Amino acid sequence: MQELQGIVDEIVYQNEKNGYTVARIKGKDGITVIVGSIPFIMEGQNLKLTGDWSVHPKFGRQLKIKYSEEILPTSSTGIERYLSSGAISGIGPVTAKKIVERFGEDTLDVLDNHIERLREIEGIGQKKIDLICKSYSKQVEVRNIMIFLQTYGVTPNQCVKIHKKFGAASIKTVKENPYVLTEEISGIGFKIADRIARSLGIEGNSPFRIQSGIKYIVSKFCNFGNTYMPLKKLEEEALDVLEVTKDEIEENIYDSSLKGTIKLEKFEDNICVFLPIYYYCELSVTKKILYLSFSEYDEIELDIDKEISEFESQNNIQFAESQKKAIIGAVENGVEIITGGPGTGKTTIINCITKIFEKAKLRVFMAAPTGRAAKRMSESANREAKTIHRLLEMNASSDEDEIMFSRSEDITLECDVVIVDEASMIDIILMNNLLKAISIGTRVIIVGDVDQLPSVGPGNVLKDFIESKCIKVVRLKEIFRQSKESMIIVNAHRINSGMMPFLNKKDKDFYFIKCDDQNKILDTLIQLVDKRLPGFNKSWNKLSDIQVVSPMRKGILGVLNLNNRLQNVLNCKSKDKNEKEFRNVLFRVGDKVMQTKNNYSLKWESILNSGEESGLGIFNGDVGYVESINNENNTLSVIFDDEKRVMYDNIYLDELTLAYAVTIHKSQGSEFPVIVMPVFMGSSFLMNRNLLYTAVTRAKQMVVLVGELKALKFMIDNNKSFDRYSLLKNRIMDIMESEDNVALEKDAPWRGEDKSRTGYNKMD
Repeated sequence: MQELQGIVDEIVYQNEKNGYTVARIKGKDGITVIVGSIPFIMEGQNLKLTGDWSVHPKFGRQLKIKYSEEILPTSSTGIERYLSSGAISGIGPVTAKKIVERFGEDTLDVLDNHIERLREIEGIGQKKIDLICKSYSKQVEVRNIMIFLQTYGVTPNQCVKIHKKFGAASIKTVKENPYVLTEEISGIGFKIADRIARSLGIEGNSPFRIQSGIKYIVSKFCNFGNTYMPLKKLEEEALDVLEVTKDEIEENIYDSSLKGTIKLEKFEDNICVFLPIYYYCELSVTKKILYLSFSEYDEIELDIDKEISEFESQNNIQFAESQKKAIIGAVENGVEIITGGPGTGKTTIINCITKIFEKAKLRVFMAAPTGRAAKRMSESANREAKTIHRLLEMNASSDEDEIMFSRSEDITLECDVVIVDEASMIDIILMNNLLKAISIGTRVIIVGDVDQLPSVGPGNVLKDFIESKCIKVVRLKEIFRQSKESMIIVNAHRINSGMMPFLNKKDKDFYFIKCDDQNKILDTLIQLVDKRLPGFNKSWNKLSDIQVVSPMRKGILGVLNLNNRLQNVLNCKSKDKNEKEFRNVLFRVGDKVMQTKNNYSLKWESILNSGEESGLGIFNGDVGYVESINNENNTLSVIFDDEKRVMYDNIYLDELTLAYAVTIHKSQGSEFPVIVMPVFMGSSFLMNRNLLYTAVTRAKQMVVLVGELKALKFMIDNNKSFDRYSLLKNRIMDIMESEDNVALEKDAPWRGEDKSRTGYNKMD
């Protein structure tokens, strides 16, 4: 860490929303460029800065700021320059001169302690004094919060949020209970709050600490796809993390449940510990899916068998009985789930269903969880399909990390039918928001491959719906005649059935290249992507058509190393391409990149109509290309596959990563002409059939596996199911089996108190 003190000579760039700043500081050694989050910085301020030196390839040496502190001036000249900078509302150069002429070096003491004395200056009335007082007090308060909290890893931007929430009582509130920050300020977790508490001398067995720790442990467990944590697991983990007695843990779990920060529910012989958001989402989804299933809807006055025959004739196909059953069921049921592997006709069935509904003058909405999946759905159906977020008209709330939707139970979707594809990717929160926006009497068709990986977020919704056996399900097993020619599809089904795939058949589309050394596997992958595959098919673009996927992030064959190697080959260094290094990732103009988390506050504009269409929200898994890099203001522009342009600064750049290679989890919901995958022995958690099946089904034209045959066999044999903790299936079954079946009541009050409306981060 290096220290620098100097005067702000020029502000080159500043993001007013998050405080990210590029500025020039005039110190004893001349001008220094600084970059970092520094709210309220103004030209003329005297700052004491702490940070790390870095050398930018174009702009030279810069100080990346970790901590900042304003040094208030003591001389009359310095005070006048400070007040003239515009830092305080109501004081400009003329007023600043008058104030300093009257109070001299005592000016700041007057502002701090005797602000009413400003009445002594001609032209300053009570209204202006109130404005000055409010602005100056805010600056002082935020500055004090920053001084108090920055050493604990709290960012300046978070300090501004703390002040916005608690105002003048911020420091007092934090000193009394630092753990309140974990509830109210996004980005501040238990570990930061615990460091603050320890330094303040708060006891390790403080109820504040134990209850915050309990919530932290449950939340961390749910990050692995669970909607609840078994009580026994929580107690074991809490003993290890919190280092307090079992009695203290049990007492605080009970107290937390009384306060509503967690929910306890008995299931069979176990106690389940929920975060409220997941608890209420499960209840809401359970009720709504059943009401939709058994509600009355407008019947279609068409001969469905005749419509199916006409569609077959027009498209020169012959539906199997299970496929006809799926089409008829979609018309005759309130809710139907259609599940099946590749080549079983899911897309063709959707097209037929849609044609029938449209002929019956019903309004059909189509949606998918990701931009790529929605685009693919739209192209195959030749109709508009939206992401679920866009369908529900997503809005960013006042908290930039929380999501709200315009469409909900109060303002439902104006349609007769909703068709949702890639449903295996939908977590419990998104499914809850979707179902709430669908009015009773609307048909819902849920389409997906239940054998693919489950959602990244909590829950295993599609699987739970199917296994409840309470919702109409059609399983497609027969492969369409045309699809039988594809080894990709044939082998995907063989893998899913636990059989070795057919390899290296002449003139086919599924290949295995044997390599027993990881470095050789890596070299072969690079050659395939750069030379051999584009040479085999001239229409394949190296960047957009050939996708490398890997089971893991780290290691020689993990996506981090693969991306570095592929970048150097596919988008090599050039004087014509700007670069930007950020947290060990080097971005270059032309790079293929991916958004790694949902961000509901990132602004985008469409490149199709001169930026006239714009909105908020870029989502986990969205892929794009770096359009430009501006090193002067530290911004990077990305154009995503759905023609959206997004400008990133350093605040959000850690959400972006290279995407020449992606994990199999991240590839879900997308399709590519060619999939290339390393196959090697690794963790059994990642070496499983489900993962291999998902990877293979991402390819449309060719699959190339490179690696060890024994590793391929191990993955196929390893069908160990890593079940998620969820009660959704059981809730659905319990309602259907109960004597007073609320799902079948004509006027069931499903719209009672709804605590599942809460956004992604806030808990009731």
